[in-house]
Amino acid sequence: MIRSMPAKWDLEADVVSIGSGAGGLGAAITAHDYGASALVLERSEQVGGVTAYSMGEVWVPGNHLAAELGIKDSIEAGVSYINNLAMGFNNDVATLNQAIHAPVAIKYFEESIGLKMCVVRHLSDYYYPLTEGSTAEGRCLEALPFPAQTLGEWQHKTRVSPHVPYSLTHEDIFDNGGLANMSNWDYTVMGERLANDERCAGPGLAAYFVKGVLDRNIPLLTGICVEELIADGENIIGVRATQDGKDIYVKANRGVVVAVSSFERNAQYSKTVGSLIEPKSMVMPTIQGSHLRMAGEAGAQIARVPDAAMLSFHVPGEEQEEGVPLWRGALPFMGLPHTIVVNQRGQRFSNEAFYRSIYFALEEIDGMTQSYKNFPCWVVMDSQCRQKYPFGSIMPGEEMPAELAVRADSLEELAEKIGMDADGLAATVNTFNAYSQTGEDLDFQRGTFPWGAMMCGDPNQKPNPNLGPLNQGPYYAIELHRMAGGGITSAGILIDEHCRAVAWDNTPIRGLYIAGNSAARLDNGALMQSGITNARGITHGYLAGRHAAGNPSDLLAQAIK
Repeated sequence: MIRSMPAKWDLEADVVSIGSGAGGLGAAITAHDYGASALVLERSEQVGGVTAYSMGEVWVPGNHLAAELGIKDSIEAGVSYINNLAMGFNNDVATLNQAIHAPVAIKYFEESIGLKMCVVRHLSDYYYPLTEGSTAEGRCLEALPFPAQTLGEWQHKTRVSPHVPYSLTHEDIFDNGGLANMSNWDYTVMGERLANDERCAGPGLAAYFVKGVLDRNIPLLTGICVEELIADGENIIGVRATQDGKDIYVKANRGVVVAVSSFERNAQYSKTVGSLIEPKSMVMPTIQGSHLRMAGEAGAQIARVPDAAMLSFHVPGEEQEEGVPLWRGALPFMGLPHTIVVNQRGQRFSNEAFYRSIYFALEEIDGMTQSYKNFPCWVVMDSQCRQKYPFGSIMPGEEMPAELAVRADSLEELAEKIGMDADGLAATVNTFNAYSQTGEDLDFQRGTFPWGAMMCGDPNQKPNPNLGPLNQGPYYAIELHRMAGGGITSAGILIDEHCRAVAWDNTPIRGLYIAGNSAARLDNGALMQSGITNARGITHGYLAGRHAAGNPSDLLAQAIK
């Protein structure tokens, strides 16, 4: 961190946002609307950040869109849900702050930038109906299709996602029978939207915020890597960045908003801060944890909550920018019928259709051997699965690449090829096949969570959308790899109710704001729920922008009087 004024400033604004996801863009928009000047600095040549890579879900209890549909919910119920599942790792004030302001932020951006959202119908909370405060639907929102041609020259500079079918809404996908039934989809709507570049999911959500910045003539500068903060005494007053090898000094009269997602592309931080050894990643290569380095130098606290790695696979030949291998999350495919996930002993170890179950089970350590009990692990499927369902970009009936999958005519031969306990695998499959006939998984209750049935099940499979026997060869095994959370990490910078970074003496660092995945998850603790991260980014941007512009929200203060 630089503690002296540069000889001259190259750029200047009241509020400087670092990162062009919903958090950084939202902060710039809000600051501008409340009377401050703003600019946005983005390291890559494209904007939209990790927001654009996501499914675009935004989880907001007590939102006005659900109320308009007559769906009963409340902020209080949302807080109860989080408190019941956070395992004590959340901060009550942070939880309440997010719950109070998320509906307000959504309404604000709806009115200010024309953000158009709707309720994702029939999509429940993860833990519905088992946990008090959970709901069957109403909290998960998504953006309506965005006409990307309205972005002008920024149309092709605004990210799309290699991970999601971004020309379809959740409703489109569910009406077509879910991801499991892609081979039977009606692709008419997808074709029309692709032709017109109408974006849904994360790319659509990000595009709304890009348009909001462009409409306000807020400078949006790409290819600029922020290297360090600049302080004047106790205040953060700007940043030093580089572009094409040259230093650029940017003055921030009222504050710097750091919204650069996580640290998962940084192997050192992933190991030392995230407790993951060489995890794969689905996000862009620029997600390197610069928030930890920069805010750490300014004395900011780092906080951590329990979380686990995801599981992934790589289809040979698939790459993203800079030739980096494209790793895909295994979540939508692990819980399909005719599919199980097993460890080296050939045993299932969790509910494959509920990723919170399987990912935490991965981290179980056998203290007798100092090894992971359930890792390495493999997806095992039979020919019925291959004929019915996709696996990543590999469509039903398409042959599995030999570099990805091991193929064998029998389970015994499959186990021998991958070094697995053959008797253990045979016993596991026999038990699972019996459960598939009754529709009840007595070991791990697979198929009992409505969310899992909706997101990684086949609605046409009876009596359980997540269960189907493995009894028709040939059989396939795909080794799964640990993957970081797609921008969602266990550790981040501690923030206060206005999203200011908090120092080790528990006082706010003046002029330094943190938003989105760069901020520690003390608002939801050990819980993760689809849509929480996008909701956090949007809400943090709103709160940071208001405070930096000199008009902080007082809703939390009113609520805790």
